[in-house]
Amino acid sequence: MKKKLICFLAFFIVLFSQTTLAQNNNKQTTKPDLTQTKLKGYPVSPFKDTLFYVYNKVGSFSAESRANAITEKIRKLYEDSFFVADSIAVVPSDISQDIMYKNDFVIMSILDIDAKAENQTASYIAGRNLNRIKRAIIYQNENYSMLPKRLGYTALLILIIGIVLYFVGKAFNRIKLHILKNSDKYFKGFNYNNIKILSPQKQQFLVMRLYSFVKGIVLVLIVYLSLPILFSIFPATEAYTTTLLRWILAPAKLAVMGFVRFLPSLVTIIVILFIFKYTIRVIRFFFDEIKKENIKIDGFYSDWAMPTFNIIRFLLLAFMVVIIFPYLPGSDSSIFKGVSVFVGVLFSLGSSNAIANMVAGLVITYMRPFKIGDFIKIGDVSGEVIEKTALVTRIRTPKFEDITIPNATVLSSTSTNYSSNTKHVNNGLLIHTTVTIGYDVPWKDIHKALIEAALKTEMIEQTPGPFVLQTSLDDFYVSYQINVYTKEPTKQPLIYSSLHQNIQDSFNAAGIEIMSPHYNALRDGNATTIPENYLKKDYEVPPFTIKNKE
Repeated sequence: MKKKLICFLAFFIVLFSQTTLAQNNNKQTTKPDLTQTKLKGYPVSPFKDTLFYVYNKVGSFSAESRANAITEKIRKLYEDSFFVADSIAVVPSDISQDIMYKNDFVIMSILDIDAKAENQTASYIAGRNLNRIKRAIIYQNENYSMLPKRLGYTALLILIIGIVLYFVGKAFNRIKLHILKNSDKYFKGFNYNNIKILSPQKQQFLVMRLYSFVKGIVLVLIVYLSLPILFSIFPATEAYTTTLLRWILAPAKLAVMGFVRFLPSLVTIIVILFIFKYTIRVIRFFFDEIKKENIKIDGFYSDWAMPTFNIIRFLLLAFMVVIIFPYLPGSDSSIFKGVSVFVGVLFSLGSSNAIANMVAGLVITYMRPFKIGDFIKIGDVSGEVIEKTALVTRIRTPKFEDITIPNATVLSSTSTNYSSNTKHVNNGLLIHTTVTIGYDVPWKDIHKALIEAALKTEMIEQTPGPFVLQTSLDDFYVSYQINVYTKEPTKQPLIYSSLHQNIQDSFNAAGIEIMSPHYNALRDGNATTIPENYLKKDYEVPPFTIKNKE
């Protein structure tokens, strides 16, 4: 009996001790950590009501900053007009439970320290917060949806853009109408140094093309700059706002900064241009005085002045380009150098004939075989020189045909200048024509008739007077050449025509036949061809002699 009582007491003591131990352990597990209860919680309240609290910091990211960041992310999801609640999920990682939207947007991360702060597991808190976020966004969308407002803002913005485009278009149309109505006032052509560069019609055409271009650019810019505002209304397209602005602002900034960096070089270039401009003006003044013969240099003709000035100006401009080149933006880039080499090679290969003509033109200038206005003959081409350039010489024939001859051809051909001796100090150009008359007409009568014909001809010089040369004594006739002076070499076809007409009239009036006889003479029975005044008075035409040979 005693043994039974001792065993029962021992069992009761063991049972009581185990129960007490279990209760103590229970109290220890359910008792919150005193250090955690001292942490301050920061509310996550995207829509006024608090969804949950954040107690712990992560690194340098404080609990308050975490709460604010989570709040902003939840608001961003709410502002998404295409929000899908089922796309929010908990994605576990090695150190946290992440609440993510569409697997690429992390709303928040729950760490073990966050779970300990609430005496729960991280997965439990992640699920709870997930549900609260979903319910809050869905509730807000059902009761305070932003989509109608955004659609209204979009419609209003489109209306404003349309009104702006309409009034801008009207303004441009008024400007165009004003320009066209006052075209005579605004468009008078563009001339430079007596060279007509643009006619009034061409100037108006270019201005209207520029007007259309500016109008198009302005309208496109209005639409383009409105797109960022339009895209910023919807969160899904808000990211394109920065992209669109960057497409314009980045190149504009690059251009502005490049221009600012280029300003010192630009000032240097302007100074160089200024120096060379006025240097060329001084040189031009000097050569203009030579051209006007106000300044005379022995051995240097006045018509050399402008060609020489053009050569010096070309050399100065080339030297100026060489000086300015290093100051140009991008001049030291490999692409710029490559293009320069390519252009140089292309110019060298394709300009051999052009360079030959330019050198020939330079030689012709200083040879002075002719000048503009002279009547010349080059090869088979005769006419008046109407233009001399570095590459070609243009001649206008008496038939008003403009013929272009390369200077290399001019230099290698024989040229005849009919105008070189037609100045006031000279007798003029000696032109001539030939007639052939038989031996039976006295030469004195022919000389007289030819000189009378020449004196009746217009555009010839009376002093010195015309003269006749007998250039040959042929078998059946004599060649008589009438020579006259004229100072109108460009009128040679008219002078020759008038001279020939007058020769016909004079010879007809003198009873002289213009013909070149050919004889098959039987000397017996035929009169001699010697003029009568040279024959003896007792001269008789011999009779025909007929002999009968038996």
